[in-house]
Amino acid sequence: MFKKLLAEASAKNATLVAVSKRKPVEAIMELYEQGHRDFGENYVQELVDKYEELPKDINWHFIGTLQRNKVKYIAPFVHLIHGVDSLKLMAEIDKRGQQNGRIIDVLLQVDVTDEDTKHGFTPAKLVALMEANEIHRLAWARPSGIMGMASHTDDEAQLGNEFQELKDLFETVKKDYYDRRPDWNHLSMGMSGDYQLALKHGSSMLRVGSLIFGARD
Repeated sequence: MFKKLLAEASAKNATLVAVSKRKPVEAIMELYEQGHRDFGENYVQELVDKYEELPKDINWHFIGTLQRNKVKYIAPFVHLIHGVDSLKLMAEIDKRGQQNGRIIDVLLQVDVTDEDTKHGFTPAKLVALMEANEIHRLAWARPSGIMGMASHTDDEAQLGNEFQELKDLFETVKKDYYDRRPDWNHLSMGMSGDYQLALKHGSSMLRVGSLIFGARD
């Protein structure tokens, strides 16, 4: 299944992030030895432990809810932080990036669903954030795109509409604020149950766990 997923992602010039949370390092190494380098983790301590144990050319994606007081632990090495949902968190990442002398790429989390279990900027609040000077003053936390999750539903029409809304917002922000910045290029949407539809609507980054590693323990 991994090779099929990788081929489907590659055909759309999308990055496949193998979500390896709660999976042993041996499972990660199996994919690493096949040439894969992008892995996603949800928990800071687990990510730090795996970073210390595994090869250093892995691109580690943090895809869980990130508390500001834990940014310092992953700032020295994290490749991309997917779930930035406040300016305060951006400012903390910027601070830790400066301390480590490295620009940290982040994705701004957007919620287009009506589900209480999901969070993030609404499209309107994201546009308002882009119009505020504060985010553009940050030098070490670099907005590189949008991360979003669709509703938990089997209704493909609804999923398609939500993915398209995220895609349209991504393009609007690029046109109005980041047209001259090549680093604004990530639209992270699509997981095990809806990745094909996400690709159809322009996803450039998939976050897939169970289809690769099996169900979590």
